[in-house]
Amino acid sequence: MTQPAEKGYYRFVVLFFNCLLTFGSYFCFDIPSVLQDQFQGNLTCPNATVINGTTDCVLGLGMTPQQYNLLYAIYAWTNALVVILAGFLIDKLGNRFGVFLFSFLCVLGSSLFALGSHFKGTPYLLPLMLTGRLLFGSGNGSLTIVQNRITAFWFKGKELALAFGLTLAFSRLGSVLNFFLTQRFEEKYEMQWTLWGGAFLCVLGFLSAIVVSTLDKVGIKQLGLDGAIQEESRKVRIQDVKLLSLRYWLLVLTIMFFYNGIFPFIADASKFIQDKYSGYSQKEAAYIAGAVYDSSLVLSASAGILIDYVGLRGIFASACAVFTLPVFGLLAFSYVPPLVSTIWLGVTYSFAAASMWPSIPLVVPQATLGTAMGLATSLQMVGIGISNLVVGQILGTKSSETKIPLWRWQRMMIFMLANTICCIITSVLLNIADYRQGGILNKTRKRSEQAQTDSEREQLREAEEEPHREDDEGFRSHSVNS
Repeated sequence: MTQPAEKGYYRFVVLFFNCLLTFGSYFCFDIPSVLQDQFQGNLTCPNATVINGTTDCVLGLGMTPQQYNLLYAIYAWTNALVVILAGFLIDKLGNRFGVFLFSFLCVLGSSLFALGSHFKGTPYLLPLMLTGRLLFGSGNGSLTIVQNRITAFWFKGKELALAFGLTLAFSRLGSVLNFFLTQRFEEKYEMQWTLWGGAFLCVLGFLSAIVVSTLDKVGIKQLGLDGAIQEESRKVRIQDVKLLSLRYWLLVLTIMFFYNGIFPFIADASKFIQDKYSGYSQKEAAYIAGAVYDSSLVLSASAGILIDYVGLRGIFASACAVFTLPVFGLLAFSYVPPLVSTIWLGVTYSFAAASMWPSIPLVVPQATLGTAMGLATSLQMVGIGISNLVVGQILGTKSSETKIPLWRWQRMMIFMLANTICCIITSVLLNIADYRQGGILNKTRKRSEQAQTDSEREQLREAEEEPHREDDEGFRSHSVNS
């Protein structure tokens, strides 16, 4: 009798709950971006004037631009340090261990971040909120690794880019709803309850973790692969990092440089739009900045389907970097409506995410995928953390209410351009290295699926036969490397 896990629909049920894992955490991540004026607003407004029913003073937490950007930098730095160990632990201890631990850290971190907002005007505000972002960063980046590892197992050789695109779409749905709803919610319920609302969405992610871990466990057992997977996990060693190919490292650098231009820009985009372009309110600026995520939400699944159909992942990665160059040029040196640039950036981001991240399972063994994803996420976050610090220094002003001069914003966009140029260089080198090693990234769908399926079957066969070879023949077997 055919088991449910052997039927095609089962993996999509797993995918649905897997997608929900990071919905709430992605909503929480960019709440500071939407409420940037409130985070950098004044503690008091004794000399405020009212013009046409609105005041020229915004009440808030009193953070400086440097302190505000530090909220993003500490997230990135913590992510960079934790995800390496997290990836290795996931490979050793399994998906279920990771999904529970890291979804709980998201809940704890977002709750502590919300709690910190109650200490406005005290020395405890910044330490509490930074500690919350630290724990949140430890959980969210690592949770994404577990999510990707589960997706790669159930969809390797079967709509892999589509599955990755759907997980990204669900995550970005959280980001989009944040940009559309958070400002309105804050106006009605104030900042503290808004932050607690984000923490509640992380609780929903924890409940999804319970469901997806159960489905994953039952499905693997029904497929009869639990023993082979456990055997592969026991063989994972930290020294396996040395076996990762040049192709993998170039792919990681390509990801890092591309994302260096995305997230640091979005973090400050709302204020940039208000400072450079006249006539935009904070709410309108937040909507325009959120168009990056709107485009990603709409296009991620379609981009995944297209890339699954045509292959050419390496070429898509290079093309996305090339087409991103004009975006920062327009933002820096023209007055073209900013919505054009943010939608354009969202399109290139969608195709980049659908081509770059699903390429990692193609160039590393399944047994070390968690470690490989952890290293990739770590280097990505190192780059984003450095970028946030650099942007903070470029824009840095001592007064949180000062309008930042245009020349500072231009320098920031030039910095983003430099990262995009580096991304083009590494992506070209990636395509050259991939061509010399068989061209798996740029194969068409049918050839790519066959190569993946053969490799996966060979790895599991080796894992099942190894104990028998050791007993009967008395020699040490060599681990399978792709």
